[in-house]
Amino acid sequence: PLRLVQQVAFLARCLENKYHGVPQDVEWTFDGQALWVLQSRPITTLLPIWTRKIAAEVIPGLIRPLTWSINRPLTCGVWGEIFTIVLGDRAQGLDFNDTATLHYSRAYFNASLLGQLFRRMGLPPESLEFLTRGAKFSKPPVQSTLRNLPGLLRLMGHEWQLEQKFGLDDRRKFSPFLNQGATHPASELSVASLVKRIDLILELLKTATFYSILAPLSAALRKAILRVKDEQIDNGDTPEVAALRSLQALAIVACENLVSNGSMNATDRQSISSSELFEMLARTVNGREILDLFDQILNRYGYLSEVGTDIAVSTWREDSQPVRDLFAQFCLNPPPRSESVKSRKAGFVQRRFSLKGRVTEVYSQLLAELRWSFVALETEWLRSGVLSKLGDIFFLELEEVRQAAHLDGQTLDRIPQVIAQRRSRLQTNDQLEQVPAIVYGDDPPTPILQNWQSSQQLQGIGASPGRVEGRIKVMRSLSANVTDLDRETILVVPYTDSGWAPLLARAGGLIAEVGGRLSHGAIVAREYRIPAVMDVQNATQQLQDGQLIRIDGQQGTIEILL
Repeated sequence: PLRLVQQVAFLARCLENKYHGVPQDVEWTFDGQALWVLQSRPITTLLPIWTRKIAAEVIPGLIRPLTWSINRPLTCGVWGEIFTIVLGDRAQGLDFNDTATLHYSRAYFNASLLGQLFRRMGLPPESLEFLTRGAKFSKPPVQSTLRNLPGLLRLMGHEWQLEQKFGLDDRRKFSPFLNQGATHPASELSVASLVKRIDLILELLKTATFYSILAPLSAALRKAILRVKDEQIDNGDTPEVAALRSLQALAIVACENLVSNGSMNATDRQSISSSELFEMLARTVNGREILDLFDQILNRYGYLSEVGTDIAVSTWREDSQPVRDLFAQFCLNPPPRSESVKSRKAGFVQRRFSLKGRVTEVYSQLLAELRWSFVALETEWLRSGVLSKLGDIFFLELEEVRQAAHLDGQTLDRIPQVIAQRRSRLQTNDQLEQVPAIVYGDDPPTPILQNWQSSQQLQGIGASPGRVEGRIKVMRSLSANVTDLDRETILVVPYTDSGWAPLLARAGGLIAEVGGRLSHGAIVAREYRIPAVMDVQNATQQLQDGQLIRIDGQQGTIEILL
């Protein structure tokens, strides 16, 4: 009976809590009236438990060694700082590098370690999912909370002073360096100077990463406590959203210009490519002025990329095609603008979201400067023969790059073999159609291709309100060529980042395998006013091209109609 199942589930949760979150092998019996526990012992072979949730949102897709050798210590180190603020001396001996790892060339977070740390801090084990994804919040142990109250108050002190401290660091550290980088680009520096520049950026990123983690958590916490709705928040200070709005406003002017001079009519819009659109604008004086403004926007936001946290991905400044495609989509098929509904309590929360946007801008600019420094270093090494192919440097780890810069003979000799092995491993992992969302232990199994039997209804996280019916279009990567995408199409993707924006501008709805209400895809979907459902596990496998479905972006439901 259902009541007995609920009692067993409650019992298992209580036993896990009693033994500090370690999964338990529980033996029990039911005598017809009462539930009896016979034995409970830890399942040590299941630990640690690695999860793709949240990690896939923070740094999605395949990850190259150089990116990971930088991101892992930065991210894990900052989480360590946050935990140490609360735990104090009790944090000694903990290896916070164990917070994250790579399986199948993809990022995973240590769910069991994070749960134990949150418990030590007097917080529920699902605290991170509560803040980032809207998960339900269970009650933490009262005794643990009281013991950690001084540390929690210290953390709240950091949260309260976050805006003031960031402003100070921005004036003293971030802005001076970024202004210098604009006048002295990495391409003009020697190898020795580039290595020094990289080390300086990494020092700045240690501080910036602290803000990049704490600012979104602070915004989410305030939003949850005050119960402010998504539509009451304006994400216009987030650089991706600001760039989208600038392009959209310019696209409206461009469209009016092309229609007024007879270059384009309503029937042309479905057949004009982005290259043809730019050629049409270049033929007139007003059109060339619009293109100049487009170049200014591109220069302003050129530090953005398809995956903002991955320095192996080209920035818009290096490859402007995604931005050109997005601008063309806005000209030919402009999405509706979202408008925030202001309220007094929303204003208090809005300040944190505005701070989050400014932090994201600085963090993204520093990552772009770091990428450009490595690209400049790679250019020198391609010229001297240390590397043989574009992108090779991203298959080295940071320490290997440093050793090669100091002409370490042993490192230089083995570089070609190391790069070849790592390229091969990445290509193999890229062929995997489905990797597990959860990995138990440190020896992940080889993924098994499953034949998913789709149910008639799927459940995810409602991230952008609205209901819509449409046909499914599954896209597992951005490399696919898409022409049949319109407002009648529901786009199904593994994750979203800024590179997906041109496609979201054309779609009628969005379903993503990972992400929450504060993910990039959710924010952009609300900006375009299209319904979005996030965190639908294995959606790209369970849903098929052409299926007719109905999605509810408020409730997070997906109904398969045909």
